Amino acid sequence: MPHRLTDALGAALADSDTAALRRATARLVEVYRSGAPPSSQVLADPVAAAAYAAYRMPATHAALARALGEADALGALAGIRSLVDVGGGTGAALWAVAEAVPGLERATVLDGSADALALGRRLAGYGPPVVAAAGWAPVELATRPTLPAADLAVVSYVLGELAEDRRADLVDAAIDAAGLVLVVEPGTPRGFAAVLAARDRLVAAGWHLVAPCPHPGPCPVAARAGDWCHFTARLDRSALHRRLKGGALGHEDEKFSYVLASREPLPHSEARVLRHPASRKGMVTLELCRSDGTAGPQIVTKRDRESYRRARDAAWGDAWGEPRGPEAAHPR
Repeated sequence: MPHRLTDALGAALADSDTAALRRATARLVEVYRSGAPPSSQVLADPVAAAAYAAYRMPATHAALARALGEADALGALAGIRSLVDVGGGTGAALWAVAEAVPGLERATVLDGSADALALGRRLAGYGPPVVAAAGWAPVELATRPTLPAADLAVVSYVLGELAEDRRADLVDAAIDAAGLVLVVEPGTPRGFAAVLAARDRLVAAGWHLVAPCPHPGPCPVAARAGDWCHFTARLDRSALHRRLKGGALGHEDEKFSYVLASREPLPHSEARVLRHPASRKGMVTLELCRSDGTAGPQIVTKRDRESYRRARDAAWGDAWGEPRGPEAAHPR
């Protein structure tokens, strides 16, 4: 996580009651691990909002940064000047997009929690100019909202907090408002199901998938019993983060599922690496989702020197092969 956000969290929460934050964090962990949409506002007071920022904001930021990095590698972020962050809480997506898009000029964060918005605005004061100047506004997410027009709409870690019959409305609102939509959810079967439903909604609206999917057809991973498409982002834990979560390690891995789609055609990957590559002497096995709609292993050997070199450097979640589509970016 960038030091400026780390510093912002440290400064904004410096005077917080650690014991109260720890109790609030335990309640949040219980809510999020239950797997059910909360029956009431989760961030219902300043302490809960502060606990969320310390406990979840770094991980959310890391997942968004990873997804945005994949988008940037395909040239999808070129020309992005404005952002609407839907259900943005304390502003993790705002910080991540500002870092990934140097040309960002305008941003709006919308959320149903007044306490999360207030803390996010305070944190933003420590950020770069576009973060500090962002707008923060309440929104009712239980009904279809009217969103401000923007080049990019981010809907992250919010669909799982809504009843299933409300999620489509939120995705449709993002489709109406933006030219590029990024949906991110926890990398769990339930989170993937929410992303998959959003993916189907985007494709049905005539949008073009950019990442991670290399094709718009039925998801081959979803067809496998007990499997789901997800990726991981590693982040450093701050001292406060470790205290609140009771963790001894200096890092953690955030698992997430996501889909990025555009109104107009953009480059997309030929294939996507779905698991950690398995290396043996002279051989690398990649589990790939391919542009022909299939998913499965591909063995790369030393016989193909260039592919073997790239396969040895490949990581879970990377694009694989030549980018496809208009004005394709350079292959990774």
